[in-house]
Amino acid sequence: MIIVTGGVGFLGSHLIDKLLLREEMIICLDNLYTSSLSNLEHIKNNKYYKFINHDVTDPLDDRLIQDISYIFNLACPASPVHYQYDPVKTVRTNVLGTFHCLQMAEKYDAQLFQASTSEVYGDPLEHPQKETYWGNVNPIGIRSCYDEGKRLAECLLFDYHRQKKISIKVARIFNTYGPRMAINDGRVVSNFIIQALTGQNITIYGNGQQSRSFCYVDDLIDGIITLNFSTDTSFTGPINLGNPVEFKLIDLAEMILRLTKSSSKIVFEKLPADDPRQRQPNIDLAKSILGWEPQIQLQEGLEKTIAYFRKKV
Repeated sequence: MIIVTGGVGFLGSHLIDKLLLREEMIICLDNLYTSSLSNLEHIKNNKYYKFINHDVTDPLDDRLIQDISYIFNLACPASPVHYQYDPVKTVRTNVLGTFHCLQMAEKYDAQLFQASTSEVYGDPLEHPQKETYWGNVNPIGIRSCYDEGKRLAECLLFDYHRQKKISIKVARIFNTYGPRMAINDGRVVSNFIIQALTGQNITIYGNGQQSRSFCYVDDLIDGIITLNFSTDTSFTGPINLGNPVEFKLIDLAEMILRLTKSSSKIVFEKLPADDPRQRQPNIDLAKSILGWEPQIQLQEGLEKTIAYFRKKV
């Protein structure tokens, strides 16, 4: 049996699609806080899939589960719009949610995969970011509920691993995009596409020179699967999973305008507090340990994502 927390969300739903190919029972836990069951409508009758409406900040009733082999902890809003809406809940999800997953892993001798984030690097002073970089995070800023929550989640995993010998895998996920992102997701790719398709001004916060590295969701899920089921059980991570090709936000906006054939205008607004100026993963470790690197280039991925959102709007 495999548990996936946050399984109805953007990444979780794609992960469950891939895990179902293993023909093992998948239990999807989600409180539907920012996600919709429509993401997994196509598998609702699959005999290997079961959905349980559950908030990971509460312990799971043992009567609902048995013989767990793997746990994938993806529970937590990943968009600033969503995780800043209720920052206390975000911290509780990252810390208590991870703690409850670790308790399950200990009880059932299961391996726990933790979806960490590039946000643990904060507004980085090292570029590109290696796993050995400790980060530059404002611990009392408006993003800290997510950034510090994920950092503490990593702390919990490695303390459990060292003290209780729990098997863990930790991936630091960089900006990911693709079909099933929510229309109100709030992240830059979905924002730009929705604005372009609906004729709104494309809003860039800052001067557009800040950079991001965008990984298509299929590539990211392949990286997660490869890491979790690696035959090298001694390798725990953390490991960066993302696309190392860096783009300025102004270039992203112009590419989306071209691909959507939109007449929208680009406008500039004030940069939010603690917004990173640069974000680019060093994926040398993923290449050498996992033999993994992204295959889908930005234009191809954007075309697939734009086609998805055209149907939505």
